[in-house]
Amino acid sequence: MIPNTLLVALSLLLLSGCIAAESLYQILGLKKDASDADIKKAYRKLSKKYHPDINPDEAAHERFIEVSKAYEVLSDTETRTIYDRHGDAGLKQHEAQKQGGGRNPHDVFAHFFGGGGPAQEQKGPSMLTNVEVNLADMYTGRNLEFQVPRKVICTHCHGSGAESESDIHQCTQCGGQGVIVQRQQFFPGMVGNVQMTCPSCGGKGKQIRRACHLCHGNKVIDTQNTLAVHIPAGAPEGYEEIFQGEADEGVDWEAGDVIVRIRSERIEGRGEWTRKESGIMGRVTLSVAEALLGFERNLTHLDGRTISIQRKGTTQPGEVEVIEGEGMPSFGDIPQGDMYVEYSVILPVEIADDTRIKLADLFNHQISHISRDEL
Repeated sequence: MIPNTLLVALSLLLLSGCIAAESLYQILGLKKDASDADIKKAYRKLSKKYHPDINPDEAAHERFIEVSKAYEVLSDTETRTIYDRHGDAGLKQHEAQKQGGGRNPHDVFAHFFGGGGPAQEQKGPSMLTNVEVNLADMYTGRNLEFQVPRKVICTHCHGSGAESESDIHQCTQCGGQGVIVQRQQFFPGMVGNVQMTCPSCGGKGKQIRRACHLCHGNKVIDTQNTLAVHIPAGAPEGYEEIFQGEADEGVDWEAGDVIVRIRSERIEGRGEWTRKESGIMGRVTLSVAEALLGFERNLTHLDGRTISIQRKGTTQPGEVEVIEGEGMPSFGDIPQGDMYVEYSVILPVEIADDTRIKLADLFNHQISHISRDEL
């Protein structure tokens, strides 16, 4: 005869085993009031994590089967209702009546992702954003915050499009199947059945009696997404940073990426520096006297430093001076560039007659239309 204390201990062990058993919601890491969008999001994440092609561990394979089973049940309105009301026993009875034990977990995965493996996962479109910054920011480097418009799953209905769960009903026209069968005449004497998407529910099998007040049944709402991009010193034109999963959200796909492309704009008041690859290009305007007799100039670099240039001889219009090592900083395999200063000469619009005479004497040049005696 088994002692009463042993019976009590066995009972507690059995009870603790029942309590420890995970529900389908717990397998997906969800609560019982989870929305359809929450269930899809959880399955998307966990199925990829435990898929045998990614995680060959035997325990992970068992978990993959559990996750697929949980999603198969909870993603269907009928089986979810049965499970919520009658638990595992109700599901077993339902499967026995259908004479089937559920789909293969790999079939569930392929149906969800639209293919046979993780590489064919359904992903929303990516978004390209062009951002223009001062060339000085690309020279010194900068952290930049900016906003881009983004659609996110509605925070009220969680992607169902309905004001509440009670506002979602089975489509009366297709009986929840998503398709209807109509009789159609192909030609005289030939009539057949044609299966088509239910026009009432759009193939969803469900109808919404009262739309969500926040998204108005669209399942997503418009927001402004704040992103912070790091522009490294010496970044090349068209430098890109990718923010994974930051594009528009959708109920039926994983959010795509936001691609931020950085370009420079012209800078007014700093010599109007521009760039060509790793080189920095600027222009200095000289007077005739400076072009002939020489000059000294202080240029303000992109980082605020002063670059002194000095020439004692003549300078030709369009002449370019190279200042080595003062271009864009090195970036990756791209070495540090040089600075290129192009000189232009401004000639006076007109000069006085006495000045012309002096210039003519200086250059031994014959002047017409002016008599020296007139001066």
